[in-house]
Order: sequence, then structure tokens, then C-alpha cells
Amino acid sequence: MALFKNAIFLAILVILIGNSSAQLSTGFYSKSCPNLFSTVKSAVQSAISKEARMGASLLRLFFHDCFVNGCDGSILLDDTSSFTGEKNANPNRNSARGFDVVDNIKSAVENVCPGVVSCADILAIAARDSVVTLGGPNWNVKLGRRDARTASQAAANNGIPPPTSNLNALTSRFSALGLSTRDLVALSGSHTIGQARCTSFRARIYNETNLDPSFARTRQGNCPRASGSGDNNLAPLDLQTPTNFDNNYFKNLVNQRGLLHSDQQLFSGGSTNSIVSTYANNPNTFQSDFASAMIKMGDIRPLTGSNGEIRKNCRRIN
Repeated sequence: MALFKNAIFLAILVILIGNSSAQLSTGFYSKSCPNLFSTVKSAVQSAISKEARMGASLLRLFFHDCFVNGCDGSILLDDTSSFTGEKNANPNRNSARGFDVVDNIKSAVENVCPGVVSCADILAIAARDSVVTLGGPNWNVKLGRRDARTASQAAANNGIPPPTSNLNALTSRFSALGLSTRDLVALSGSHTIGQARCTSFRARIYNETNLDPSFARTRQGNCPRASGSGDNNLAPLDLQTPTNFDNNYFKNLVNQRGLLHSDQQLFSGGSTNSIVSTYANNPNTFQSDFASAMIKMGDIRPLTGSNGEIRKNCRRIN
């Protein structure tokens, strides 16, 4: 009998450890940091009022954090002489931005409740507040993540789908993280805001045929064919409303105006065409699915309990 009880206890323990996201909760800081949400929101709104693009940058940081060993704040760690982080991985180098804003948010949070809130959770809240500030959906952010004491440049190079990805690569990568094909399409809708560098869409606008010719010409005007020329020139991912979180991204895909190869892959005769069409015609469905998918993404492999730490400075381990 004792053996049986021990077996049940161990089974429950395994379930609890395996599903650490169950330990995340929307009210995690309700007593320890009651002013957390208003503090983060104020700092995010201030940053976006100075530069509208920053909302997309903060949202992207959360994506790039969660897709590499889970939502653990590892993307925020600076390289040192003895440590190589994720900031100079291919998907992030000269591309990931907003780190100063995260520092400002962290400082503001530390002022109201020092040593309590993780940088990983700050990223999760800032992503939501960015979407809301730019006109997108609201959702209740689950909290209780702790910060990683390590990072992996190799995992960042391999874990974040590049803009050259085809549909199979995208669906398999999202699936490996517990995200469905519908989640993939909904989360790709974050490209309704933000900018991309010429180097990430040059091959598409000069070599591909499944794009609107006038759109290609417009983009070619700011992105020369020759590699090394104008690599960092920017173009909006959504030509129509680049600082409004809406469903125009999906309307663009239907009209073959996806900027990145990976964008247009979602509407190129494959299994995701019908989802794109649904979102193009039903903005409320998109916003609802996006909010649900963001909650799911935030559940990817968080550090909880006594794992990790609460960093004092988001750029370095304590």
C-alpha cells in the first residue's frame, strides 16, 4: 500500500513539474506588487508616444524570448568576456531592439516593488500593453516566470524561424513549441505592426512571382538589388497601417502583398489559406485568436518556483 501511495505521489510530482505553466497565474503579484500593471503600462505608453515603432519592437522581444528555451528573459542578457548571450544571434543582431525601454520599465517597477518582478514577466506585460496601446486586443497576462541565469546563442540561431522559412518549416517549429497552425497564423498577425530590414525581404521582391508587381516596385525603391547596399533600409511589414494593430496584414496577404517570404507562405495555396481569409474578413476573430495564442506562447517552458532568479538588472545575472 505504501509503495502504491508513493507511486501516486511521484506521478503527481511528475505532472506538476512537467506542467510548470500551471504555476503561472494572472494574480501572481496582486499582493507583492499591486501597482505592477499601471507602472508597466505607463512606461510602455510613454515609449510608444516617443516612437510608435517601439510597440512592435517590444512585442518581438517577447516572441524571440519565448522561442528560445522558453519565456525566461534570456534575450535580455548582455554578452560579457565570459558569457555569450542571444543578442548577437542572427535573428537578433542589428534587429532586436527596445532593450533600453525594458531597462526603463524595470527601473520603474523596481521603484515600486524592489526585487519582486522578473524581467521575463516584464516582457510578457510589455508585449500585451504594446498591442493594446496600438489598438489591438487585451488579455489577462499569466505571471510568475523567473529569469534564466543563462542564454544560448546557438538556440537563438536555430529556434527562431527566419524570414526565408517555408510553410512546412513554420508549422513544424510552432508545433514543436505546442502551438497549432491556427496559432501560427494568428501570431504572424503581429506583423500588422513594425518594420523589416531590406536584407530580410530583398530576395522576395526581386526573385519571387507570387507578389503584386506594383508592391514589388514600391519596395524596390528603398531596397537595392545588390547585397550590401541599403541592407538596413526599413520598410513597414503592413504597408497600410504600420502602427495600428488591425487585420490589414491578412488583407495584404490575400492581395499578394506580404513583405517577407514567410508572410506570403501563409497564403500561397497551402493549408493556411482559409485561416488567412477568415482573419482578413473577420477582425474580431483575429483579435480573439491572437490573444489566446499569446497566452499559449507565454506558457512555453517558464522557470517557476525556485528555478532561475529575479534579476535586479535585466542585462545581467545577479
